[in-house]
Amino acid sequence: MNHLPSAKCGFILTVILLLLPSFRGQAAELTGRAILAADTFAPGSTTAQFKKTKRTTPFSNAQPVQGFSSVIAGTKPGTFLVISDNGFGSKANSLDYGLRIYAVEPDFVGGKVFPVNFQTGERLFSFNRQSFVELSDKRSLMPKAYRNSLVNFSAIAEQTNYPGSNIPVSPLIKANRLLTGGDFDIESFRRSPDGSFWMGDEFGPFLLHFGAKGELLEAPFPVPNLLRIGKSDFVQSPDNPEFDPDFTKLTDSVARNAAANLGGSKGFEGMALNPRGTMLYAMLEGVIKDDVQKKRLLIYEFDLTSKKYTGQVFAYQLENPNHAIGDLTAVNNEEFLVIERDNNQGDSRNSAFKNPAKFKRIYKINLQKVNQAGFVEKELLVDLLNISDPNGIGGNGTKDGIFVFPFVTIESVLPLDEKTLLVINDNNYADSIGRIPEQIDNTEFIRISLNKPLNLSR
Repeated sequence: MNHLPSAKCGFILTVILLLLPSFRGQAAELTGRAILAADTFAPGSTTAQFKKTKRTTPFSNAQPVQGFSSVIAGTKPGTFLVISDNGFGSKANSLDYGLRIYAVEPDFVGGKVFPVNFQTGERLFSFNRQSFVELSDKRSLMPKAYRNSLVNFSAIAEQTNYPGSNIPVSPLIKANRLLTGGDFDIESFRRSPDGSFWMGDEFGPFLLHFGAKGELLEAPFPVPNLLRIGKSDFVQSPDNPEFDPDFTKLTDSVARNAAANLGGSKGFEGMALNPRGTMLYAMLEGVIKDDVQKKRLLIYEFDLTSKKYTGQVFAYQLENPNHAIGDLTAVNNEEFLVIERDNNQGDSRNSAFKNPAKFKRIYKINLQKVNQAGFVEKELLVDLLNISDPNGIGGNGTKDGIFVFPFVTIESVLPLDEKTLLVINDNNYADSIGRIPEQIDNTEFIRISLNKPLNLSR
């Protein structure tokens, strides 16, 4: 074996060490960070009457604004619309949490996130009723026979008391037929060219269609078992209302899990709208139970003109069967972004976190390129645990020039231009602790510059 002279070895090592910073600089770079404090509230019905948190509950005549599970562009440049999910993590503990779309503006200069007027995008001093739209089921104005044909289960607004309790349903919820976290768990949404909103739900799972003012326009669209995995005709989670239409078996989780062919909280976590505005692509967070491929997540194509599933199903392969996805976002008509994550939280550089985050990534996929195993092409775009921050923008998230985004759930990504992404965590108010040990997470909006441009369709 030939050996290099020691002098030459030393020279090569020096060159490598000198080049390392430049290689690091080629990674995604943090260009902005804005924070919304965890304890941010908006007016509404009393919430958290069924949830024990690290805060004193219930929240009288108010509800937490967070956490956020999806983002789209707002009315004014630099503003965004975000949805809060079902509230506190389960159907049983979120019965009183109203489903909403909020309008916000991250100020990447001052480092804070502000509420804005939903219609105009103008900045507001606080989250008030101008800053959000409430999701509702206005079918109370229709004849009862027609109303029952739209949705075949009782909404929280139709109950006298919150299910399983002696607590009366809020008069605001009843009078306005507001939808709550006891009805749906909204995790993804897009705005179609006609101004209406489509949302992906995890309880059914369902696709939901809402008007510009938040009113439910059609009956929920269930998910057909198009690949005929197992015996069920539909893909259904344990929280599907078919298994508990009158909330009489709300706590019978054993029976509901046995009946379901999808795990709880594994429904439509991600949903993209193609740039043409003609097709939705709704992505399950979990594997269908009888699927022999335990790392396969399905993406369903839904035609907005016919309002039917096209029958086309795409397959995404997880890096690990224990991983989950956080979002699906269109780049162009063929390429999409996917957030894939583990279930850990915390910065590995902080020894106080005993089981820190190890895997938080954004991949680019191409639905038109499928490998021999039947999975869509997948390319690593951003490692969210290794973001360059040469300017020290990341504050307590940056160490030695590297910023990490170590949250258990990261559920929003949006291309701002061909080289810039907006990424937001879901702080699972008030349960997640990923940034500072023993301190509940805020919601962080970060802006990332890519080293390679996306082929965006406009």
